[in-house]
This record gives sequence, C-alpha cells and structure tokens, in this order.
Amino acid sequence: MVCSAMFSVAPRVLQFAVDDLYAGVTRGKVGRYAGLLLLIAGVAGYFRYHMRRIIISASRGIEYDLRNDFFAHLERLPLSFFQANRTGDLMSRATNDLSAVRMMIGPAVMYLANTIITAIVSLTLMFLVDVRLTLVALIPLPIVSITVNIFGRKIHKTFEQVQEKLSEMSAIAQESLTGVRVVRAYRQEDAETERFRQSNIDYLKHNRRLSRLQGAFFPTMGLFLGFSAMLALWLGSRDVISGRITVGELVAFNAYLAQLAWPMIAFGWVTNLLQRGTASWSRMLMVMDAEPGVRDEGPGLSALGSGPEGGEIRGEIEFRNLSFSYGDREVLSQISFSVKPGETVAVVGGTGAGKSTLVNLLPRLHNPPRGTVFIDGRDVRDIPLSELRGAIGFVPQEPFLFSDTLADNIAFGVPGVKAQHPERIAAAAAVAQLDKDIADFPEGFETMVGERGITLSGGQKQRTAIARAVVTDPRILILDDALSAVDTYTEEEILSRLRGVMRSRTAMLISHRISTVRDADQIVVLEGGRLVERGRHDDLIARGGYYAELYKKQLLEEELASS
Repeated sequence: MVCSAMFSVAPRVLQFAVDDLYAGVTRGKVGRYAGLLLLIAGVAGYFRYHMRRIIISASRGIEYDLRNDFFAHLERLPLSFFQANRTGDLMSRATNDLSAVRMMIGPAVMYLANTIITAIVSLTLMFLVDVRLTLVALIPLPIVSITVNIFGRKIHKTFEQVQEKLSEMSAIAQESLTGVRVVRAYRQEDAETERFRQSNIDYLKHNRRLSRLQGAFFPTMGLFLGFSAMLALWLGSRDVISGRITVGELVAFNAYLAQLAWPMIAFGWVTNLLQRGTASWSRMLMVMDAEPGVRDEGPGLSALGSGPEGGEIRGEIEFRNLSFSYGDREVLSQISFSVKPGETVAVVGGTGAGKSTLVNLLPRLHNPPRGTVFIDGRDVRDIPLSELRGAIGFVPQEPFLFSDTLADNIAFGVPGVKAQHPERIAAAAAVAQLDKDIADFPEGFETMVGERGITLSGGQKQRTAIARAVVTDPRILILDDALSAVDTYTEEEILSRLRGVMRSRTAMLISHRISTVRDADQIVVLEGGRLVERGRHDDLIARGGYYAELYKKQLLEEELASS
C-alpha cells in the first residue's frame, strides 16, 4: 500500500518540476526535485523489499504445510488408491504441482494486490489531471480484458496437459529405474529409452504450445497498451497547444499511464500464475479429496480399563463368518475359525485362494466388514490403528527395503532401538538366520542395501524383513509366504529359531511348502476363498482331502527334482 502510494506521488512531483523548470532552470531547483524523486524511490523500494519478503516467506511456509499435509494424506490412503495411481504421477503432484500452487498463493497474490492498488490510485490521479484525456486512454482496456479472458482459459487447459505429461514422464522414469534388473534381463534398455523419449517429446510439444500462448499473451497486451499511450500523447499534445493543460500535467499524465501499463501487464502475468496454480490445485485436490479407506473408529484399548476386553493385546484371533470382496469380486466367503493366544496357525491353499487377503485384514491393510474379525474378543475396527499395528509383526510376500543400512532397515518399526538397544537388532538378525551373511559384509550392520535392497539376494531381503518384524517384539506375528526365497535347510533353521520367539506369541504362517506348516498347532486350508479343511497335519493327511492332495503333489515334485 505504502509502496504503491509512493510511486504514485512521483509523477505529481515530476509535474511540478517540469512546470517550475519551464519557468526557469536553476541548479537549486534541479537538485531539489532530483533529491525528492530519489527519496520517493528509496522509500518505495524499502517498503517493496519488505512486502516481497513477508508475502513470499509466507507462501513458502504455506507450501511447507501443504507438502507435509499432502504426504501425510498419501500415507493414510488405502492400498487400492496406489494400485490405481502411478507413483511417478503422485511424485509430480507433490513437487511440480505444489510449486505452481505456491506461485499462485505467493507472488500472484502479492502482484494482484499491488496491481489493484496501483491501478486505482493511477486512474484517480489521471482523472484529476483531465477526465476527457483519461476516458480516451481507457478505450483499449475492454479489448485487453477480453484478451486476458481468452488467453487465460487456453493457458489453464494447456498447463493441465503439461502437468499430465510431466506426471506420465516421471512415472515412466520411476518404473524403469525401479525395475532396472528386469529391463536388463530382457534386453529392453533401448525400448525403455525410446518409451521415455516419446513421452519427453509429448511433454516438449505441450510445453511449446504453452510457450507460444504465453509468448503471444504479453506482446498482445503491450500492443493495446501502446495504442492507448499513442492516443493519450496525440490528444494530450493538442490540449497543451490549446492551453487546456500544462506541459507538466501532460508529463504527469503519461507517467500515470505508464504506471497503469505495468498493472495491466502484471495482471496478465498474475492471470497466467493463477491459471497455472488453479490447474495444479485441482490436480492436488483429486488426491486430497480421496477418502482414507482405513481410519480409527474405536475408543482404544487404554479406554477400556481392566477386564477380558481391556489392557494389552494378548493375541487371541477369531474370524467370524468373514466374507470379503474387492469391488464386485468376492475373494473370501464365510470364513470362520479361531486362534488361541500363543498358538501357531498355518494358512495353505492354491494361488488365488485368498490367503494373503485373509491375513491382510488383521492389521486392517484392508477394512474387514464390521463384526467379522476379532482380536481378544474386540472387533479390529474398534482398536486404534497405532495399537493394533503396534501389536502385529507383518512380513509380506514381497519384502520392501529402504535405501539405508541393514541396521536401519531392521530397526524400522522401533524408533530409537538402534541407538538404545543395538543388541535387539543383532538378536533379531540371528533369529532370521541373517547373522552369518552380515558377518561376511565388509560394513556389517552398516552395509547400505541400495534402493529396494538391490544389493541383496531375494533370500537376504526376506530374512531382513523377518528380522524387522521380530525386533518389534509383536504379540501377533504374520509371515505371508516369507520363506519362499530361501532354501529348505535355511528355512528349517529359521523356523526352529522362530519357534522360540513364537512360543509366547500368536503366529500366522502362509506358505506353499507343506514342510513349513506341518508343525503348526492348526492348519487352515482355503480353496476358492472358502475354508474347506482345518486341523493338524497328521489329521488332515489321514482325511485324504485337498490338503493331502497338496502334500502328495509336493512329495512327487521333490522326488522328481532329486532324481
């Protein structure tokens, strides 16, 4: 406000200076007016600096909060959301789109306010100089307004396309780099390079289209503003000759018109920022408006007090008439069985039988229907996620390792354990049969595993994931086919050590190998999403049902493999 006011005072000083010097030039007059103009410029510059510092700093703070909120929201979204949206696209929204939003709420707001104030002050002072001359100078402004509207809509649409192409290109790069082993194994380096190049060409084409629009936008506005200045100069010169206004007033009027030209050009730039920002904000809202599939619904264990349903999780599990679907596809139907605290239950079945889905419902990676899954007699949907998942150690089919040290990957689920209790990390690694491998690594536990554990073998990654689950000291341990990448000897060693860990804990094992599950307290057999058999290994073999057929088939495969 002060900055705009000071700049608006300068043409008035210039008016008095021209008229005064026209009457007679002296060094004193020149020095006085020059000093006054310099003072006005200095004060205006001081306030402009602080205005930019405050507003842009505030926009950076808003960007910081938005980025944190955006990432936190992504962390709460269901797995189905990430199955439907590519990682590269989400990364582009969290970086490029967010930067465009910051420009909209920072520089755009600042220049919009400055533009409006400068335009109002300049127009008011122009009317005070000469009403007729001002009205003539404003003739091109409606055309400018129409131009801004037309270009603004085109820029908005084109920038959305640019951001979509950038997201696509980021997704291709992320997928190719993440799957670099597969790309090289199938000799598809050239094909992936070509795929990225084609995406880059599309991105370039849309950026060039946007550049042409922006390049034509500002010169078009400059043309109309120049036409306005020409009209003012032509009519103003005639008024000076006729004596209606003084030379100083004409100079001041043209200075105000020049000041008005900047708001109009700035308005075009602001319009550009606003269109880009709103396009990016709409893309971000598509993510922010997505509802978290899993959220806290109950009062928490601590609110229940003592009693059979209160206090620490003990590990009793019950599935009660559980049916579950992915959309219209039912994957589990009427599943009912229970597990006592400290028991080990194995879930076996063919591919697609619903084994992983069943165990994913316990930590609520997917939301089970209410009244179907219970822990210690309580519906899992009534247990807060932090307490529920804090009591479950989960090893998925495909272990994910972070680009960090082995120790940090093992300690991932227990913040501070690496610094305070490093012996727990070593003990968990020993249970997972990882200690011998770590002893062979030059850096030991401080060995960097690379992105997604690329420097480790499949078996080493699985054992690291097992150690990660064990170090959390869970009440319930879930191993979802977590030993598929290790040999049978290592598997037996891991299981023997896990038995000591699982003695006081509830464990759920999923495996295609009968050797892994034969010692379980009970075995649950799934076929086509239904529970078809349940019992101990010897009992199920004696029945001669589906489980016995799986066992015979595996024995035959082992005999053929050894022959």
